[in-house]
Amino acid sequence: MTDPDGFHEFVAARGPALSRTAFLLTGDHHTAADLLQEALTRTVGHWRRVSAGGNPEAYVRTVMLNQLRSWRRPRRLRFLTAAEVPEPAAAGGPGDSSGDSDRRVMLARALAVLSPRQRAVLYLRFYEDLPQEQIAARLNCSPGTVKRHLHDALARLRKVSPELLGTAGETQP
Repeated sequence: MTDPDGFHEFVAARGPALSRTAFLLTGDHHTAADLLQEALTRTVGHWRRVSAGGNPEAYVRTVMLNQLRSWRRPRRLRFLTAAEVPEPAAAGGPGDSSGDSDRRVMLARALAVLSPRQRAVLYLRFYEDLPQEQIAARLNCSPGTVKRHLHDALARLRKVSPELLGTAGETQP
């Protein structure tokens, strides 16, 4: 298949951001790579229409969300447990080039304990900054379900990794 106009350029420019999105949704680098590859494969066949629509990145993200929902079968999608996420690199060690590696590992551990739906709701709310009504429309559920998943996910994150939410050492009234 020949490259539709601009598809390779789009992937080169937006691929890293889409890869991070896929990782945030899955919590696993290998599954994220599979998810992104599947989404891009589905997108290339409709590229002329998608690129003419003006926001191909949003289209690919929607394809990833839909694909993730279809992968609910346990044998297809395997999530890491918190114990399987690697330990943070030692400060100043080979894996600590930016100082953010510990925080990334903490985030991966925390996301590993959430359900796929909870991760999707968190991603849409805090990464894409969507209101609850738009999240509900994207996930084909009610706004009340979005609120419940958001509440449950944040409560679980507070419990397993309070330092990620800025609640470490704070007391609640």
